[in-house]
Amino acid sequence: MVITEILGNIYEPEGLVLVQGCHLEKVVLPSADLVKRIQRLTTDHGNEYGLRLPSGSADLKDGDILAIYQDEGRGNAVVIAVLPTDVLVIAPTSIYEMAFVAHSLGNRHLQAQFFDASSEYQAEVMVVQYDHTVEDFLKHHDTPYSRQERVMPVPFRHAEHTH
Repeated sequence: MVITEILGNIYEPEGLVLVQGCHLEKVVLPSADLVKRIQRLTTDHGNEYGLRLPSGSADLKDGDILAIYQDEGRGNAVVIAVLPTDVLVIAPTSIYEMAFVAHSLGNRHLQAQFFDASSEYQAEVMVVQYDHTVEDFLKHHDTPYSRQERVMPVPFRHAEHTH
């Protein structure tokens, strides 16, 4: 079977209705694979699928519903489950410290995601993929941070740039 569209997401009310009463069959992916429009997928039940999303499609997300089908009279739903990413959660104590850290990491063309106090982090933080040189930088500048495993809402992409 070739999947050409995302049917919904189990973390949204409409998606939850779609999979109600279905057994969830998971396709476990690392965050880096969420940006691939064309790939071969294998579920935790050993079933294989082809993914061929149209050009310009949004990236895959944790909970995306790829297919719903009947198997031996039972409904099954094929759903994306994203592996946690090794990240640094940076929590500067002032706007000056945040600007300094963001500028310094920006010079490395490192992607960052920002969250406010109403997020799951319950603080204003900047999150970047783990990198030992960034961790050394944060330690050297006494910037508060923690290393965590997190399922990120948006996959990190390689930052393209020119000068």
